[in-house]
Amino acid sequence: MSFKDKIDKKSLPKHIAIIMDGNGRWAKGLGKLRIFGHQNGVSAVREALEGAVEIGIEYLTLYAFSSENWNRPKLEVKALMEILVNSLTKELPTFQKHGVRLNTIGNLKDLPANCQSKLTETIELTKDNKACTLTLALSYGSRNEILEATKSIGERLLNGDLKLEDINEQVIEQHLFTKNIPDPDLLIRTSGEQRISNFMLWQIAYTELCFLQKMWPEFTREDLFESIYQFQQRERRFGKTSEQL
Repeated sequence: MSFKDKIDKKSLPKHIAIIMDGNGRWAKGLGKLRIFGHQNGVSAVREALEGAVEIGIEYLTLYAFSSENWNRPKLEVKALMEILVNSLTKELPTFQKHGVRLNTIGNLKDLPANCQSKLTETIELTKDNKACTLTLALSYGSRNEILEATKSIGERLLNGDLKLEDINEQVIEQHLFTKNIPDPDLLIRTSGEQRISNFMLWQIAYTELCFLQKMWPEFTREDLFESIYQFQQRERRFGKTSEQL
């Protein structure tokens, strides 16, 4: 029996975020170059997206390229950018077929011009789709996101647009890259690593974490369904006791 059949459709996570880890190690394990892993990771992205749409997940966020990833070898970074552009071109029919709206978070100005152009084009073409919002975190780092939010709030204070006593969690959230999407209910990381890697540090305060041993190119929609099933077995208390729920 598939884990899909065990899932309670009435208590799905609204937003799932995924740290797609292990492409390079998977490729090296096969005696291939790291870029081979990134190329094969595209099929896992399709599995995750189609699985999310199939089960009814409204928001899916993929940690595609961190701000720290710019420190990788230039050839690998160049190849990753090419994969991004090619994937957006090839997957547009999939987005339209399944009603997927593309969204991005991160310092997009750091990306090559052709990547920025293709992202802008795809976002515009999919803006009216309603089934699922796919957010790609690109040149993204959560500490930088929080730093930029702090600067923006500070600027509003200096300009008199905001009073100190009016600053609360909602004000901070309005200045984050993710201001238009809900916090993740479930965060999945592949490859067996058990750390957050500067991803959505503010947003995952009460997110359930799921660490998989599989490398990202091995990820299938069944892994997504199993993670959702495991999520549903947990009691989310948000600081309360079991008796208060």
